[in-house]
Amino acid sequence: MAENIYLDNAATTPILPEVLEAMRVCYEESFANPSAIHTVGVKARYEISKARETVAQAINADPEEIFFTSGGTESDNLAIQGVWFLSDKASRKKICHSAIEHHAVLDTCQFLAKQGAEVHSLPVGSDGKVLVKEAFERIDYRTLLVSVMHSNNETGVIQPVEEIGAICKKQGAIFHVDAVQSFGKIPLDVEKLQCDLLSISAHKIYGPKGVGCLYVREGTPISPILHGGGQEKGLRSGTLNTQGIVGFGKAVDIVMNDFTSENERLTSLRDRLVQRALSEIEDVELCGDAKDRLPNNVQLMFKGLEGETLVLELDRLGVFASSGSACSSESKEVSHVLQAMGIPKEWARGALRLTLGRWTSCSDVDRTLESLVRIARNIRKLNKN
Repeated sequence: MAENIYLDNAATTPILPEVLEAMRVCYEESFANPSAIHTVGVKARYEISKARETVAQAINADPEEIFFTSGGTESDNLAIQGVWFLSDKASRKKICHSAIEHHAVLDTCQFLAKQGAEVHSLPVGSDGKVLVKEAFERIDYRTLLVSVMHSNNETGVIQPVEEIGAICKKQGAIFHVDAVQSFGKIPLDVEKLQCDLLSISAHKIYGPKGVGCLYVREGTPISPILHGGGQEKGLRSGTLNTQGIVGFGKAVDIVMNDFTSENERLTSLRDRLVQRALSEIEDVELCGDAKDRLPNNVQLMFKGLEGETLVLELDRLGVFASSGSACSSESKEVSHVLQAMGIPKEWARGALRLTLGRWTSCSDVDRTLESLVRIARNIRKLNKN
């Protein structure tokens, strides 16, 4: 029987063996509380500082601007709530987010709406990109915070973040970027983005789950949402997850080391999959902009079919994919991302997300495509009968 093919890397990635080994060594040799002043504690603190430097270098930040968290969701919450609760709310009560944000951003903004925030959604076009003109009109002198993801977790479409960052700077609004999907796949530079806050998660780049970070530009007014021992300069209390942070740093080191070559390899495989799908399967379309998208993301839409059925049929053949965001996979509703793009339901319900990874080969892509051809043909044949 052929080996299984994992194409759900946008949901999570398998951990790299080198990362696992680095964590194992850390569990044995740097197990102490990094806040302790004895030798073992100092060693743990040193390992954390190395990881902090590695992450900072990857996004052109200062190590002192990196604050470790439990992952992307906490980083998003800390960024948005932290800015809101420290603001005076007298002159700036407006929070803007794109209509296609992850629920970690959307739900946090809705929570703050109950606290008095004026929450506004920035629309996107049919290509899945935030409309810059509308963003320019909606982000004004009353805007406290703007949150726009760097690339969408479902479509993989890269957003016009630099342009929005420039608008925020002009209006004096704090700019948060959720870069959970982009980090480690495409270049990120906090200076070019002109962002004040940026969220990252380790398990999207072959690191461990339960660890991530928030970049906080020096001078950005933000308050903690967790209170306790005052770790991370008081912004994020709680004993630091030394082993997870070490694994995070190791994963960053590895993905940045062969960044260009892996990007090119994945782009080639992505384009091969898209081209073959569009030419060999009837009534299928690529969702979102064909060019400005992550190198590993292919979201296809099958007219008249159900994405969940496609996922289950692929699973039966040993190909693991998803019909959208893993965080909302149990929902029967059409994705809010596809709704925001104005995708008709007959297409949106047939969304299938295939996300490639470091172990994806050309033969994997071809086998997946061949499976999809058979599955789509068989389902449509049954539907006609």
